[in-house]
Amino acid sequence: MTVHIGPLRREDLKRCAEMEAELFAGDDPWSEPAFAAEIDAGHHYVGAYAEGELIGYAGIALLVGPPQAEAEVHTIAVHPDWQGNGIGKALLLDLLAHVAQVNATVFLEVRTDNEPAIALYERQGFEKLGVRKRYYQPSGADAFTMRRTPTAESRTA
Repeated sequence: MTVHIGPLRREDLKRCAEMEAELFAGDDPWSEPAFAAEIDAGHHYVGAYAEGELIGYAGIALLVGPPQAEAEVHTIAVHPDWQGNGIGKALLLDLLAHVAQVNATVFLEVRTDNEPAIALYERQGFEKLGVRKRYYQPSGADAFTMRRTPTAESRTA
């Protein structure tokens, strides 16, 4: 089945919130209005679609413009039935391509126990900067802060 990455549709925001509740139940999942606020703010949000059905989503915000642009990955999520099929990578690559236009350094946080996501980020040139203790609430899980500099683009695969 072919998966298409495209702009996140407003009609999919309810589904985003449902997937958030399933995937991030212990860590204050985003609501439908939270997703709407991100889109309304002009941030880059995309969905992964299989036969028109939303199976994943991702978003990034440009925090500082050129000449020293910085961006932050807000979220990447793939429905459990679709994980392990390269969809998370495709979503991440879309986000990175979007901010590459301004040569942005990209930051993100990821749970320290999310080994598949950490491995994905490292393969795309992200490096761990440090640990944010009890970053995710209410679970209290720690997060790595990671950074990808524009020069890391040559390492992506």
